[in-house]
Amino acid sequence: MATVVLVGTLDTKGAEYAWLATRLRALGCEVVTVDVGVMPLPGGAPAGDIGAAAVAHRAGHDLRALRAAGDRGAAVAAMAEGVERVVGDLHREGRLHAVLAVAGSGGSFIAARAMRALPVGVPKLLVSTMASGDVAPYVGSSDITMMYSVVDVAGINSVSSLILGNAVAAAAGMAAHHERMLARPRPEGRKLIGASMFGVTTPAVDAARRRLDELGYEVLVFHATGAGGQALEKLAAGGFLAGVLDLTTTELADELVGGVLSAGPDRLTAAGRAGIPQVVAPGALDMVNFGAAETVPERFAGRHLLVHNPTVTLMRTTADEMALLGTIVGEKLAAATGPAAVFWPSGGISAVDAPGGPFHDPAADAAGLTSLRSALEGSTVELHEADAHLNDPAFAVAAADHLHGLITAHARTAADA
Repeated sequence: MATVVLVGTLDTKGAEYAWLATRLRALGCEVVTVDVGVMPLPGGAPAGDIGAAAVAHRAGHDLRALRAAGDRGAAVAAMAEGVERVVGDLHREGRLHAVLAVAGSGGSFIAARAMRALPVGVPKLLVSTMASGDVAPYVGSSDITMMYSVVDVAGINSVSSLILGNAVAAAAGMAAHHERMLARPRPEGRKLIGASMFGVTTPAVDAARRRLDELGYEVLVFHATGAGGQALEKLAAGGFLAGVLDLTTTELADELVGGVLSAGPDRLTAAGRAGIPQVVAPGALDMVNFGAAETVPERFAGRHLLVHNPTVTLMRTTADEMALLGTIVGEKLAAATGPAAVFWPSGGISAVDAPGGPFHDPAADAAGLTSLRSALEGSTVELHEADAHLNDPAFAVAAADHLHGLITAHARTAADA
């Protein structure tokens, strides 16, 4: 029988969680309720299967001390840490086929932390009052499904019963499906390659993907929007990938300059730390991303801007910024513990950085290459310079073929060890 884990603050939403549990059981699910509330339960309220004291204890805290301190922020952080560990325990024990939470801002923060720690593919559904705004802090690079609660989570009424009823049905269905999938024997699949892509690097990634498919790989493509790069790094760190074809490193430019699509300071590090073969290119390092034109920060007045569409404005990186980016790429790859190579096209690094294109600036691109060479001196990282554009099919296929060679040699070395 599929098990749905309910994560919630029973001190404030006990009646709602009892309602959820009853309906999940009616749909044939087992239910484990985890209480992440801090305050005492109201009189007569049902306790969780795993109480708040146990959750706090898993984070090294005493629940009574958290109450006495009166620090809401510290209490929320403690319960989030504790429930992450509790939910992880349930998953490892085979007692979790889906997680469901209904919450406001604080409860969403707590539940989402536990959900993000679960592997990709484990169903995670968060019904939240926060789901109509910026959900990146909750979802991160995970596969959390968020549903807007429409009304506050404060009692069961004619509207909330519809929303929460849908959530119950969705969680029950996903849990049952996940349980069936776990019971099936897993066929020996093709090796996985992680690849990064942007609209302006799509021709390159498509050509490389077709070549890698011919070579017997399955290619997972990640949109380089910040969250996409984080997801790529997460899968690489988790050991899911046989190789990484990082043709689109544009998120590094956003991190350096202050764009809206940064993947954080750890971008381009996970494969190196894990010893996974990787081939990297400077795809779309010629641009920093912002929203609509009026949202570009005032400090960038006078810079070379390109309105990509009504909601996306691109800013061309300067020669100085490209030089810094070349150093960043080189230093990150030089620290890699596995085989790595850089493919650098002299003809342009994005669809808009081509002869006659609005961002074509060979001098700026050359500054990036010069600093990259310096950063790679003394390392084992290979640098392949090509008289081509990034989106030329021959360039992309050469990068894919080289990655295949690195993976093959790496596997042979590991087998001989």
